[in-house]
Amino acid sequence: MYGKAFAPEYQGALTTLSVNSSLTDVLAAGTEQLQAAERTGQHGEAARSGLAVAEAHRRLGQVGDADRAWKASYRAAREAGDTAAMAWALWSGGTLARQRGAFPLARRLLQLAADFGERGGDIVVRGYSLAGLAETGRIQGDYEAVRRLHEQLLAEARRRGEARHTVWALEGIAQIHRNTGSYDTAYALFEEAAEIAARADDRRGHAWALRGLADIVSVRDGDAERALALLSEAETTCRAMKLSSALAYNHKMRGNVLYRAGRYAEARDLYEQALAEFRAMSEPRGEALSRLGLAKSRARLGRDRAETAAELAELAGVLERIGLRHAREMVARAQEEFCAMEDAENPAEHAEVGAGAVSVR
Repeated sequence: MYGKAFAPEYQGALTTLSVNSSLTDVLAAGTEQLQAAERTGQHGEAARSGLAVAEAHRRLGQVGDADRAWKASYRAAREAGDTAAMAWALWSGGTLARQRGAFPLARRLLQLAADFGERGGDIVVRGYSLAGLAETGRIQGDYEAVRRLHEQLLAEARRRGEARHTVWALEGIAQIHRNTGSYDTAYALFEEAAEIAARADDRRGHAWALRGLADIVSVRDGDAERALALLSEAETTCRAMKLSSALAYNHKMRGNVLYRAGRYAEARDLYEQALAEFRAMSEPRGEALSRLGLAKSRARLGRDRAETAAELAELAGVLERIGLRHAREMVARAQEEFCAMEDAENPAEHAEVGAGAVSVR
């Protein structure tokens, strides 16, 4: 049985904040409490309120402010001798590093956070940090390496009746199944996550689950209208809570749905919107994925083949540098898709080239 979802990153005087609090409200309350704690020299309270400030900045896409805030929280926690608070600050920093595409740094910080959480006796921050490591591996496409960790964390969250973490783990495992082609299993897991999130009043988790369901409904069932309706429902939550990153990913997924439905001009417009949103928050993974969708849409709308090929080649290099294995495979499939289109449009030309190649050999 799951209780109501809560946000353990809102600590000290900020524990009254809800998991569904608007991020602008969190930032305002956290900043006010942080300034008060700094004026009175309460290092422990400064660390805890600074954590909320860091997380609000991060989720709003204000990466420079988030970076300064988590480091200040860590310094305050160290001054207070609070190992658990140090762990929470490291968790925030590691999560930010992943968001910025700095995966090796994310791993180092999240592993430190897990170690500090264990030393400080805080099983929640330890669990969140291990979850961060699992999510980092999943985003990079290391599915076999992190599947077991996802399942272990899911079992722990279920045992404790911790709804928010259960929802996160279900969504992570669902995404692995979706990316490896097990659509029915992925759908069932996203559906369970959505149900638990709704009962626990975890609006953020519910919005992400709806996005996952929309993806499956689109790719498996070809039902664009239902997928778009699910994304519209999720978007309402993203806007209400000021979830900038989640909203940008929602728009990118809407582009995916429209592209699969052959509505290329509409898809292009959504990818352009998502690309601008990701660039504004310096999120390279979302930016690269939006560029990929945009390149494919423009190609379908008649863009020069050579320009498309050049952009896809550049994107392949970008994703290789970031370390996104699954996304790199998506680019490879796009390259194959447009090569096949070109072959189909110019069969005689390619037959001559092929014959010439054989004679040279």
